[in-house]
Amino acid sequence: MAFTLWTLFEASLLCLNAVCVLNEERFLAKVGWASWQNVQGFGESPTMKAQLLNLIRSIRTVARVPLIFLNIVIMIMKIVLG
Repeated sequence: MAFTLWTLFEASLLCLNAVCVLNEERFLAKVGWASWQNVQGFGESPTMKAQLLNLIRSIRTVARVPLIFLNIVIMIMKIVLG
């Protein structure tokens, strides 16, 4: 199997799907990455963990509807093209 732009697109779509289905209460809290566990003081620079949690939360908020559309398109193309 060759590494093409299409496989790169599919891999990034799968990674975005994986980030979007992470449940904060069931999975992230067990690992210690829940938003309520990340308390910072005023004026402190955000840690790498806080920035990663904000990125995950942002992806789940913004990319949910476009991911539904992209998943449908990918499934139709896989069914038609094989």
